[in-house]
Amino acid sequence: MYTALYRKWRPMTFDDVVSQPHITAALKRQVAEGKTAHAYLFTGSRGTGKTTCSRILAKAINCLHPIDGKPCLECEICKAADAGTLPDIIEIDAASNNGVNDIRDLRESALYTPERCKYKVYIIDEVHMISVGAFNALLKIMEEPPEHVKFILATTEAHKVPATIVSRCQRFDFRRIRDEDIIDRLLYIAGEEKVDLTRDGAALIARLADGAMRDALSLLEQCMAFSDHIDPEAVSNAAGIAGRDYLFSLIENAADGDAASAIMTVDELYSKSKDMSRLCDELVTQLRNLMLIKTVPDKPELLSCLGEETERLRAVSEKLSLGEILYKLEILQSCAEALPRAVSKRTEFEMSVVKLCTARRADGYNISALEDRIQKLEHQLRNLKSLPEPSEHEDIPAAKSEPAADIKPDKKPEQNNGQFVHCPKWEEILDRLAEKNPGCVGALKGSESYVCGDRMMIVVQNQFFLQLLKSPDNSLALQEAAFAVTGTKFRIGAKCGNVSRAPEAPLKSDNADRSPLDDLIEKARTSGIPIDGAQ
Repeated sequence: MYTALYRKWRPMTFDDVVSQPHITAALKRQVAEGKTAHAYLFTGSRGTGKTTCSRILAKAINCLHPIDGKPCLECEICKAADAGTLPDIIEIDAASNNGVNDIRDLRESALYTPERCKYKVYIIDEVHMISVGAFNALLKIMEEPPEHVKFILATTEAHKVPATIVSRCQRFDFRRIRDEDIIDRLLYIAGEEKVDLTRDGAALIARLADGAMRDALSLLEQCMAFSDHIDPEAVSNAAGIAGRDYLFSLIENAADGDAASAIMTVDELYSKSKDMSRLCDELVTQLRNLMLIKTVPDKPELLSCLGEETERLRAVSEKLSLGEILYKLEILQSCAEALPRAVSKRTEFEMSVVKLCTARRADGYNISALEDRIQKLEHQLRNLKSLPEPSEHEDIPAAKSEPAADIKPDKKPEQNNGQFVHCPKWEEILDRLAEKNPGCVGALKGSESYVCGDRMMIVVQNQFFLQLLKSPDNSLALQEAAFAVTGTKFRIGAKCGNVSRAPEAPLKSDNADRSPLDDLIEKARTSGIPIDGAQ
């Protein structure tokens, strides 16, 4: 009868277990010294060796002739355990035996001594599936078990196991198996099975297995049924994933902003029955590679790609900033979450591909900070409803805070014979104000300033901006900017009227220096569209 590869090549001793030396060394020493615990908890992701090590440990502590803590594999106990006919090693699937009555039956059977072995070993797989009542029933016997009973609990979700259970076990955390170890193991098994497996093909299988040896062996078996020669192309076809050329075409299309070519590529892949979820996962992996190239360019060992693909990835990374790569990763992560629920997976994926090709975000662009600033502006706009209508000429409330102590006036204010004259340093004051309060500068765009002694009169174009200017925070910032430039602590007033002429030069000539909040205010000023009832 044919046996699946993952069962045929399941490790028989601790030395055969891959990538878990921190666990196998400790277990071997405990068995060799006769100091095994009464309860163990094995945790880790799927396919990392939890159940395998449970069986080896159960076999080793009952072996008649153990060798340095390892089962001999030759005695009658080892042979019966390998054949699954040993009554004293009981495996329980907690997914289907998770009730209180099941655990009560276990407690009753545990009272009886072993039939053939020194210890009766209970291996409870996926123990996190046990109900709360069943855990309570299990708790007492795990705390004070009979001398002839040992428990080995295995789970992929240790956080669901009650702390009272965990505290009574020796816990071992299984790591994801390294790709190098999976590759070596696959090449060894392929050689024993007389299969033509290339190292690049094994590397692709290892990457798709995501640290699970069982998944890697299952995929190898699937590839063996598909082709006699297993290379990356055969693995891609057998697994229903995008070939490498298709994958890099999509990445390059996203970097170049070529949405039309990307959609055509997706259409071709879909016609070949490529799985959209797997393709999305592949793109996430490659964008992760681009992120690492940008972040740690001198660590190629962190990349999940074939050797010859590294230079191609570097070429793509030069077209994108780190911020754009992170933004595209966010798009694909959202797509991966939405695909299982999507009515049409193809449409969902195509939408994300279009976003990849058209959406861009600059490095260091803090979207959270921008959202906070917009919320503050909206709050200010709503508060304008309750403010009184401004008169034609109205002083701005004096700021309560004093200007910075390190700024010293360089001259006394001039009286100008009691007449207001144009402020010659108004542009400098606005530039200084833009450093601390760019939103207020946006409100003053196109305004003029006149001074008379220690008074400053600002003429603005719109009553909406007059109300915004009356904010204590804005008036304080303006007062400090004027003080820093002129050395005079002005009493500031404002009025709404026609400005005789526009400023000689725009406040900001480079659009890259404009604040997003400036654009929002300018749009509100010019559109005349009501915002929460305020004009």
